[in-house]
Amino acid sequence: MDVTVEEIVAQAGSTTRVVFVSGNFNVLHAGHLRLLRFAAEAGDCIVVGVTPDGTPGVSVPAEMRIEALRSIALNLYPVLLREPVGDFIRRLRPAVVVKGKEHEGRLNPEQAVVDEYGGRLLFSSGEATFSSVSLLRRNSDDHPGLILKPVDYRQRHGFSLSGLGEIVRRFAGLRVLVVGDLIVDEYIACDPLGMSQEDPTIVVTPVDSQSFIGGAGIVAAHAGGLGADVSFVTVVGGDPTADFALAELSAAGVTAVFFTDNTRPTTRKQRFRAAGKTLLRVNHLRQHAVDHDIADAIKRAVLDRLDGVDLLLFADFNYGCLPQPVVDAITAAAVARGIVIAADSQASSQLSDISRFKNTNLVTPTEREARLALRDFESGLPIISERLQQQANAQNVLITLGGEGVLVWARKNGEAGTERLPAFNTNPRDVAGAGDSLFTCTALALCAGADIWTSSYLGSIAAALQVGRIGNTPLTSAELLAEFGTTGA
Repeated sequence: MDVTVEEIVAQAGSTTRVVFVSGNFNVLHAGHLRLLRFAAEAGDCIVVGVTPDGTPGVSVPAEMRIEALRSIALNLYPVLLREPVGDFIRRLRPAVVVKGKEHEGRLNPEQAVVDEYGGRLLFSSGEATFSSVSLLRRNSDDHPGLILKPVDYRQRHGFSLSGLGEIVRRFAGLRVLVVGDLIVDEYIACDPLGMSQEDPTIVVTPVDSQSFIGGAGIVAAHAGGLGADVSFVTVVGGDPTADFALAELSAAGVTAVFFTDNTRPTTRKQRFRAAGKTLLRVNHLRQHAVDHDIADAIKRAVLDRLDGVDLLLFADFNYGCLPQPVVDAITAAAVARGIVIAADSQASSQLSDISRFKNTNLVTPTEREARLALRDFESGLPIISERLQQQANAQNVLITLGGEGVLVWARKNGEAGTERLPAFNTNPRDVAGAGDSLFTCTALALCAGADIWTSSYLGSIAAALQVGRIGNTPLTSAELLAEFGTTGA
C-alpha cells in the first residue's frame, strides 16, 4: 500500500533534496494543497507521512487517504507511519521538515531530530494566492453544463442527488427576512476600437447596457426565486436607481422596505466589458454609516417583522446600512425567537469584519474576509476557520475560495472538522454574484432542515449555476431541481 524509507532513498538518489510532511489528511482541502506546494518548492521530492488508523482525529481509512494523496499531480511519496514520527525522520534524514504555520512557537519534537543531522524545520501554510485546481483529479459526475457534482463527498456524508430535490421543495413557504446594503449592477457592453495614438489607452464604444439587482437585493431575489416568502429592509438614495430596484424586487416577489438617505446615492456599480472580459469598474456610492434616525428606523422595521420569520439573512457590504448597535439588537431578538441566522460581510474594495455578527448559524466569508477579521494572514485554513468560529460563536463556517471552491468547518458526531468542496463550474462566465447565491441557498437549506454538509453542497450547485451567466439574475427552484433530474411537481 505504501513505500518504505529504503525504497524512497533508492528511488530518489543521493543528490535528491527530500522534504518531509506529515498529518492525518482525512480530506484534502486547499490548506493541505498549499502546504504540499510549499514543500514541493523546498525540495525535489516530498515524503508525506500519513498517521495510522486509530490516531486521534483520523476518520478516513489509511488506504483511502494515501490514494487521495497519490492523485495529486506532485512528486509525492505517501508513507503510512508505523513508528513515532521522530524515529521515521531520523531514518529518512530529509533535508527539510515542513509543518503548518500554526505550529510555530509550540513544542516541536522534530526540531531535536533534524538538529542531529543538520536538517531544517520550516513553518509555512503556503501562499494564499496559490490555486490548487490544476493539482486535483476530481471524482465527479460528468455534466454537459460543466457543473461538477463530487461523488465521494456525497458518499462520505450520506446523501444522494435525488434527496436534494426534496430539500429544495421545502424552500417553498419559508419566511425570510433580509437586511443589508442594496446595490444595482450595470453591465455596459462595449466594442473595442483599438489603442489610442496619443497615449497607451484602450478605446471602446458602448453598444448596450443592462442593469441587475445586486448586493443584499440579489440575496432577497434569490430567496424569492427559490420559493421563499421574502421581505427586504435596506437604505437607498432618492434617485431613479432606487425606483429601478423597487420595480425589479417587486417583479421577483420580494416585499421591499426602503429608507431614503438623501446624503447618498443608491449604490450603483458599472462594469465596462468587451470580448467577454471586464475592462473597468466604476462605483457610485458613499460608505458612511446611516445617521441615528435612519438606523433606528431600520432596527424597528426589522424587529416589527421578526415574529413568524424562519430565516434572517444579514447581507453586509459595508456601505453603512448596518451599524453595530442595529446588528446587535436584531440578532438578540432573532436568537430569542429561535430564528435561523446567517451572515455574509463582504470586503472587495472596502474592509469588513464578519466576526461582528455573533451567535449565528452560518457565516460565509471569503478567505481574505476571514483573515481580515482575525488579523491573521499566516495560519492554515483549518486554523483560520476554527478561530473564526470561536470569535464569532458561529455554529458553521463556510470559507469561500474562489476557483478553489469552499472549505466547510462544522461539528460532526460531536467533533469539529473541515471538509473541502471544489468549485463546481469549471468554465465560469461571470464570477460576480457567486458568493451571494451560495450564501442564500446554503442558508435556505439549513433552515429547511438539511445539515451543513448537504447545505453547502446545494449552495455550491447554486453558485455554479450563477457563474454560468452574465449578470446577477435570481435563481429559481426549477433550475436547481433540473440539476437533480427532478421537477417541482
